[in-house]
Amino acid sequence: MSHHLLTFIACLAGFGALALATERQQHALFDQALALRATRVLRLAGWSALILALYVIVQAQGWGMGLVSYSGHTSLAAGVVLGELIVLSRCRGRRDRGARP
Repeated sequence: MSHHLLTFIACLAGFGALALATERQQHALFDQALALRATRVLRLAGWSALILALYVIVQAQGWGMGLVSYSGHTSLAAGVVLGELIVLSRCRGRRDRGARP
């Protein structure tokens, strides 16, 4: 697996976990807040994935280009996660509106 793909997947996982660690997204996706322990685990997993991504890309490209690549990967991954949250929110809104009389 290429270091770019691994970095991007780790960034996606990291930002996804960090998004799920927020109370707003928990209510939006699960209709309730998760337990404090689950929220802490998601935060830890999210930050760990982002640090792993940084490690992988810096090992492959060095600090100079690695940080530039990491910046690009994090920007793209954050945009993908945000886009997915928007799509999920809109789909859920349509489903909820359709269920009302």
